[in-house]
Amino acid sequence: MRTADALGELLRLGQPVIETGEAVARLDVSPVRASQILRSLEDAGVVARLKHGLWLLEPDIDPFVIAPYLTAPFPAYVSLWSALSTHGMIEQIPRQVFACSLGRGRRVKTTRATYAIHHLAAEVFGGHTGTSDSGYLATPEKALFDSVYLPLARRTRVFLPELELTTGFDVSEVDAWTDRIRAPWLRSAVSRELDRLLTKDGD
Repeated sequence: MRTADALGELLRLGQPVIETGEAVARLDVSPVRASQILRSLEDAGVVARLKHGLWLLEPDIDPFVIAPYLTAPFPAYVSLWSALSTHGMIEQIPRQVFACSLGRGRRVKTTRATYAIHHLAAEVFGGHTGTSDSGYLATPEKALFDSVYLPLARRTRVFLPELELTTGFDVSEVDAWTDRIRAPWLRSAVSRELDRLLTKDGD
């Protein structure tokens, strides 16, 4: 199979990130041949290696779009400091992409960015907008909740830089997420810390 024809077949998968195994199945070639084709496409500048076994069919893709492909089959969305910065709630721009997932927490280095993936319990997973094409991003309210919930769940200190709430910030949405926390001690701790932060910002 010619390299140009292979690219067309891979693009028909309709997703910006693929595994080498998906190329094997789509092109009906051996794993060795699939890797050769992908490397040839990389040399031509039309695909890019993301990490071992994972390839970008859209080399200029927004790093936020990549997060769910790193945690598959578990979903993921960008949150914490990355989302707070994107929403203009903090001035700092994180050096890594922070994401929440139902999968295990870990740090993943790729050719596009380093991802700090944090595991969330199912009852507090969600609160994001977006699509697979644009990436999934926590709402301002959920980004703040996640930034408080995760360290407290690990019994560590919450650290946030100077916080500025977005216009239309809905405190009731934060309260609704807090109510989902099953452990009473953690629910109380998160509620107190959020009250402190929101009162401080209100001052």
